[in-house]
Amino acid sequence: MSAFLNSSLTQRISKIPPSYYLCAILLLILWIARPQMLNVNVLGVFIRQVVPLGLLVLGQLLVMRVKSIDLSGGGVILLINYGISSGMFPNTSLGFYVVAALATGLLIGLFNGYMIAKRRASAVIVTLALSIVLIGFVQYLSSGKPPGDVPPIFTDLFNTRFVGVPSPVIFWVAMTALMSAFLGYTVFGKFVTSVGENMRAAHFSGVPVERTVILAHTIAGLIAAIAALVQTGSIAVGSVRVGLDLPILSVAATILGGVVFGRGEGGVWGPFFGVLCFAFLFVVMTMFGIGEPGKLVAQGLIILLAAIFYGLRSSDTQS
Repeated sequence: MSAFLNSSLTQRISKIPPSYYLCAILLLILWIARPQMLNVNVLGVFIRQVVPLGLLVLGQLLVMRVKSIDLSGGGVILLINYGISSGMFPNTSLGFYVVAALATGLLIGLFNGYMIAKRRASAVIVTLALSIVLIGFVQYLSSGKPPGDVPPIFTDLFNTRFVGVPSPVIFWVAMTALMSAFLGYTVFGKFVTSVGENMRAAHFSGVPVERTVILAHTIAGLIAAIAALVQTGSIAVGSVRVGLDLPILSVAATILGGVVFGRGEGGVWGPFFGVLCFAFLFVVMTMFGIGEPGKLVAQGLIILLAAIFYGLRSSDTQS
């Protein structure tokens, strides 16, 4: 009996996404080494910087749950950042930029979904190729030079606070809760689960598989556009390299959060804590005076950890 209970407990623990453990370890390091860093204002500044990544993860976990992937987010963020900071649309309102950005994300996401679901193209190749095309297009328009500053309204909104908490962080939490409810309580959420569990069985059960995959990618494109708007407010200037590392980081955070291709055991909040891992990691490394090269090494190690975790989960599924 005790052996059975121990086995059951071990299985339950093994199903907890590693993002929770990693977050706990990083917070423990902060609490021991520099407890004054565990301040809402201090942590809020660092967490605010990873909000674009957190938003991109919401789209990534959605497409990964239908056994797909989206690596075009970097190109979407770069293109929208350039459109806002280049001055090609002078004297335009915030509403125009928002609508144009969302329309861009929707179209790119729809294209990805159509090519993957209808044309049976590889998700990795399609989304990565599209990102490269968008990056090349921006490089051509800008001649490789940073375009300029963004309208002050973006920076002003990014720097606002509500009850002492940065507004972008509140927005990210609200978007995460909305995605959790969307997947948990809507018909589309049930379709996503069915497609992820068994695409062929879902098809014969009457689930519109192609439409579900297309819609998942379209929503991911829309979320990438929202992430681009937040990222643009974050850096306050135009850039020819902004956001290029976020797609692979979003995959790592999603997998660390327990979501692998077709399986969403970590739900939505597992990947949320996966993103927090990056924020807390930057706090710890900044506290110990570790520079940008060290942070890149740490990011790479986290991505490697995510790959190992994905391999272990895949072998468990096959066995």
